[in-house]
Amino acid sequence: MAAGTSNYWEDLRKQARQLENELDLKLVSFSKLCTSYSHSSARDGRRDRYSSDTTPLLNGSSQDRMFETMAIEIEQLLARLTGVNDKMAEYTNSAGVPSLNAALMHTLQRHRDILQDYTHEFHKTKANFVAIRERENLMGSVRKDIESYKSGSGVNNRRTELFLKEHDHLRNSDRLIEETISLLVIGNNEQHIKLWAGPSHPCGWLLQKKKKKRKRERQVLVKMWKSWIPCALFVGM
Repeated sequence: MAAGTSNYWEDLRKQARQLENELDLKLVSFSKLCTSYSHSSARDGRRDRYSSDTTPLLNGSSQDRMFETMAIEIEQLLARLTGVNDKMAEYTNSAGVPSLNAALMHTLQRHRDILQDYTHEFHKTKANFVAIRERENLMGSVRKDIESYKSGSGVNNRRTELFLKEHDHLRNSDRLIEETISLLVIGNNEQHIKLWAGPSHPCGWLLQKKKKKRKRERQVLVKMWKSWIPCALFVGM
């Protein structure tokens, strides 16, 4: 193998190892970020249950920014490592290195396995972080709804009480009117009328008004008959 060709291969291996080391450190930090976010969410949930203070222990927005930044950096490193592996694959397929092709392919396969493992670990950690963040956002929304319900429960209870009182008042009024109408339909039962028309009964005023109206009607009828009787007698003659 020519010296220039050997140096090119070693240079590619050096780049691959350097990128792999950087990815290893980044992925460890990325995993710690996800773990810290999970623990802070759990602490926030416990504190919300036992304390009225809802100020988060950790700033979620700053963690979100760190997550986005680290994710971009890791994706860039993975892309660079993929490019190096592609160059190594091209080198192993070149015509100038047939005798060492098996050894080179073994080395290339090892770097490919490392790349695959790092890619899988990155996507798994990223998915876990997103799931925890979405769950925390959902729980935060539920906690806000609960607090809003608790703060407004007094007003809602007062409104409900007023509605119930108004409903009972209307039902009682309807019942009194129905009883009065039923009583009037009975006819001239004076005992019932006296019983329901007493001053202590709530509908006494209504019955008294009804009595006065009937009295006026009778007076009008009497006057009409008195005026029509002489006319009828005269016509009969």
